[in-house]
Amino acid sequence: MIMDRRDFVKHTGVVLAAASSVGSLAACSDGAGGAGGAGRAGGASDPHVGAAGIGMCDWNLGPMCDPEQIPKAAEADLEGIQVSLGRTPDDIVLRDPSVRARYLELGRQHRITFHSVALGLLNGNPLAEQPRAAVWLIDAIEVAAALGAGNVLMAFFGDGDLRFRGEGGAFVDESQSGFASFRLDEAKVTSVVETLEQVVPRARDAGVILGLENTISAAQNLEIIERVGSEWLQVYYDVGNSTGYGYDVPGELRLLGNDRICEVHLKDWNTRLLGSEEGTVDMAAAAAALNDIGYDKWLVLETSGREDRFLEDTRRNVAWARQTFKTA
Repeated sequence: MIMDRRDFVKHTGVVLAAASSVGSLAACSDGAGGAGGAGRAGGASDPHVGAAGIGMCDWNLGPMCDPEQIPKAAEADLEGIQVSLGRTPDDIVLRDPSVRARYLELGRQHRITFHSVALGLLNGNPLAEQPRAAVWLIDAIEVAAALGAGNVLMAFFGDGDLRFRGEGGAFVDESQSGFASFRLDEAKVTSVVETLEQVVPRARDAGVILGLENTISAAQNLEIIERVGSEWLQVYYDVGNSTGYGYDVPGELRLLGNDRICEVHLKDWNTRLLGSEEGTVDMAAAAAALNDIGYDKWLVLETSGREDRFLEDTRRNVAWARQTFKTA
């Protein structure tokens, strides 16, 4: 997710090489720049289509919520941008119609799609606890519709983490296998479910999918989706985070299937050059799983490359992603 998640990861002692993170959603969307696909829920998938395109989080591209970064994205061979709703609780930039208009203008000029809107503010202002967070979620749905984005990423990291904290504040891993299985904070989960039950109809009417990006397992996310009872709630999957938290990434991708994943973040906590020997994510296995389920949504880079080598490394990461993951 955004800065909050980076702070969280550092706090737990993990080195996050991807420049920063946010904990969201996406079916393909027709953005200002073109090559997306309309937001949708459910439906059969063509296993031969491939991912819709390669995008990047705006906090990795440059300053968040800044449409003037769009030419830079095009220069780096990116096809899309995940746009943040705001920078701070007092600076919800994308509420401003003139900012949205500038995004659309530059998106058309540079053929950049806005495939999703990120709500990283939820990391420090949890949806489970703060009423204003639900207002931001409604804002994000409206912004996504205005930009032609099919998804809203809802982040649950840092203060928004849905895992139960035991003695000393440690998370409780109840796994009986080789992969993690953390106990959930049931009060927080119930609060999130109740909020989403109220907001999902608005997302459905806008044609925007809400994506859960968090620290819990795919099976636990499916339980939340079942409780909310809507195909307009899906999982925003992050291969780097899920590897780092100890989950079976290929198995989880196959469990979720194409119709329960709205978008995928690509990053590796150990390297800014995706697929390099220093990486800990089994990218080949993730790519095989996505191909098996007929994944046809966006792949989103959540890494800025090495310091002062943004263009070089991003072009390299885009080319690597196109070669490793099947794209349309």
